[in-house]
Amino acid sequence: MHMAINWSYSKHAKYLLMATVKFTYALEKFFPGIKEIPAKGNTLREILDEVESRYPRIQNYLLDDQGKLRNHVNIFIDGSLITDRTALSDAFLPDSEIYIIQALSGG
Repeated sequence: MHMAINWSYSKHAKYLLMATVKFTYALEKFFPGIKEIPAKGNTLREILDEVESRYPRIQNYLLDDQGKLRNHVNIFIDGSLITDRTALSDAFLPDSEIYIIQALSGG
């Protein structure tokens, strides 16, 4: 017999839901073995700090010297491109999917 759990009423649900950070395959070239990770930060900046702790020096690739998102990097939250590339203040839900994508160019 399976017990159904109503997560919306569970006081522990907020600890079970975590945003998932996913990376474009192109980042594998610079960070071998990079794979999606759960992250429990409350802000996009906190999420990037968690990513940095897993993949040292990735923030140097993603952010410029002022902490802004670099031009060759895009971040999508649940399929929508973030709008705040400076403060990284875009909102997300505990179960959001955050995609970090390297812009590709070439001819």
